[in-house]
Amino acid sequence: MAVDVVVPQLGESLVEATVGSWLKKVGDPVAAGEPLLELETDKVNLEVAATTAGVLADITAEPGATVTPGDILGHVEERAGTGEAPAAPVAAPPAAAVAGESTPSVAEEAPAAAVRATPAVRKLAEERGVSLEAVAATGAGGRVRREDVERAGQAVAVTEAPAVPRSEPAAAPAPAGGRVERVRMSRRRITIARRLVETKQNAAMLTTFNEVDMTAAMALRSRWRAAIQERHGVRLGFMSFFTKAVVAALKQFPQLNAEIDGDDMVLKQYYNIGIAVAAEGGLVVPVVRDADRLAFYEIEAEIARLAEKARKNALELSDLQGGTFTITNGGVFGSMFSTPILNGREVAILGMHTIQERPMAVKGEVQIRPMMYLALSYDHRIVDGSEAVRFLVTVKQLVEEPEQLLLEG
Repeated sequence: MAVDVVVPQLGESLVEATVGSWLKKVGDPVAAGEPLLELETDKVNLEVAATTAGVLADITAEPGATVTPGDILGHVEERAGTGEAPAAPVAAPPAAAVAGESTPSVAEEAPAAAVRATPAVRKLAEERGVSLEAVAATGAGGRVRREDVERAGQAVAVTEAPAVPRSEPAAAPAPAGGRVERVRMSRRRITIARRLVETKQNAAMLTTFNEVDMTAAMALRSRWRAAIQERHGVRLGFMSFFTKAVVAALKQFPQLNAEIDGDDMVLKQYYNIGIAVAAEGGLVVPVVRDADRLAFYEIEAEIARLAEKARKNALELSDLQGGTFTITNGGVFGSMFSTPILNGREVAILGMHTIQERPMAVKGEVQIRPMMYLALSYDHRIVDGSEAVRFLVTVKQLVEEPEQLLLEG
């Protein structure tokens, strides 16, 4: 009996995915729970596993196809044991490995057995002039993924500095500004771009600004940094200060910890704070869950853990789901000022920026203080301007008098 291979539920705010690469070919035996293919979303890549043992009978969704939860990707013919599986297809030269054609099994590709990659990825590597042995693999189990080859191909293109872009006819004159390179955006980047535009179009987004004097927070961090490092093995940064301040402010202004569902406001009484992280494939927002219940060092440890997973492309959907409010820190890159865009269905996001010493009037005297600009973008459909301003002032006051945050804990 043929069993459908279907797109699983992708999780909160994920409505579609792209078929990345098949890890099995038609005719290959599969075991229950064995990964069959990778799906790419704007947040993470995930594997679809076989629900039963048997043989991959057919593939109905080729790499690059856009799919939604419930769509059929292929079929597995149930078999009682691997002994009933048909023989693997006859080996063919790698250059002939194209979508829909029989390709060699892994066992028959003795020369390339050390590199785990699908036929489609091998073909892409051949087209880009990339050696798979030299590609840093980021897929599960050490597999080389399409993005790995594309990154390596970009490096090759820069090194070779071709006089004529691949996408241009050889006789085309060079643009007035010099050489150009055309690189197709990844699925994640395409989806991020589309969703950011949708957010701008569908939300009544406004931004309010303030600035915070970091003197007291910096002094408190200096006093406790060494002790926390020694006791808990984590570095005390400023993200825990702002996370604590945001949670305290959300308790006072609950409409900023909400979302819109039709004509209803869904006011959330839990505090899952998303922390924007710049990963190689694009911005991701892993979530620090129940931040109101965590101590400073626990928040820092969780942020460090999630950021490390993001750098290794190892985030799971559960790491990205359930956020109620987002903090983004452009200051780590030197940003002085920005207007952050709302994250998904959330109605507010806080933007932090670089700390810069500036002359400030303090009790009638000019003093040099470490100052940071803050930006709060919010959805004016359910958040009034007065609420947004008072929320940001509350965050400012708590960070400037951080001892209050200890009481919030």
